[in-house]
Amino acid sequence: QVQLVESGGGSVQPGGSLRLSCAASGFAFEMFTMAWYRQAPGKQYELVAAISGGGITNYADSVKGQFIISRDNAQNTVYLQMNSLKPEDSAFYYCNTGLNPRFNWGQGTQVTVSS
Repeated sequence: QVQLVESGGGSVQPGGSLRLSCAASGFAFEMFTMAWYRQAPGKQYELVAAISGGGITNYADSVKGQFIISRDNAQNTVYLQMNSLKPEDSAFYYCNTGLNPRFNWGQGTQVTVSS
């Protein structure tokens, strides 16, 4: 049974940082490109960043130079380091396979950027 469990969200002021984690289980994690997506209220899911099993990364233009995606295949975990956060980064953040989500969504982790 596939499980994707996101954590690490919270409330921060503009300019702050957060590190999100996603613990994956139930599939051959190292074989899949993994990605972080976000969904703001009333909006579609947006792919934020992706990383291949071998560590090749891709980012949405809106977060290039701001977010860093990484993974630990031994721990079946994917991370998203978010720096210089802006109010427009506020959303629920989810992990799933990239570049198209293959599995059911987890519960996500909420990020709120506000002064």
